[in-house]
Amino acid sequence: MPSTTMGGIQKLYEVCKGSLSEKGPISSEAIDKVRVVLDKITPCDVGLESEAQAARVWRSPQTRCRKRVFPSTPAIRYRHIYECKSFSIGIFCIPASSIIPLHNHPGMTVLSKVLYGTVHVKAYDWIDRAEPLSLLKVRPAKVVRDGEMSAPCGAMVLHPEEGGNIHGFKAITPCAILDILTPPYSSEGGRHCSYFRSCPKSDPSGILLNRTKGSEFVWLEEYQPRDSFVIRRDLYTGPALKL
Repeated sequence: MPSTTMGGIQKLYEVCKGSLSEKGPISSEAIDKVRVVLDKITPCDVGLESEAQAARVWRSPQTRCRKRVFPSTPAIRYRHIYECKSFSIGIFCIPASSIIPLHNHPGMTVLSKVLYGTVHVKAYDWIDRAEPLSLLKVRPAKVVRDGEMSAPCGAMVLHPEEGGNIHGFKAITPCAILDILTPPYSSEGGRHCSYFRSCPKSDPSGILLNRTKGSEFVWLEEYQPRDSFVIRRDLYTGPALKL
């Protein structure tokens, strides 16, 4: 007799479908509903059991399964699960020491869950939110997060203008991050992914220091990452969604 139990990734899809719209979450309660389900997702729910096991013993000198489980080519991979006009679900699999540069999520709410491994997260919010961003213009941003996250841990939520809307990742060990974007990136909707880097600039008057209430801040400029930065599409191997 077939099981009637709904799998974790199916539950996540269902709650996203009922809670997210083309304009993002339908309410603050709706985003909480999504986060609660996302917090319970494990590598087994998305076909990453063997990778998670290998990551758990990555730092052990007795480890012999690295090359067998993880690709020999250290490329960042993206496993697409689902996308519609309201949201997208996908997994970034990041080799140890690889970096996803600082990037933004304009007008988007993002939920990120570390499925396995350890990753260093650096996240910022713009200080001058009302001022439009132009190419290569230097803008001040305050530090929201600067530290490691290790599985198992709760989901990280960022909002269109707060929570770390500009963030980047560096994999300490091989890691996987499940992302929900609402609404997803869209050229037609004006939601482009831009990359940023810090640049030197002073604040002689101390105005920004006062505006950030003493919090750490940096100056960020938009730039184009090197050609060596590539995210490759990979096959999702977990349970198929019933749409």
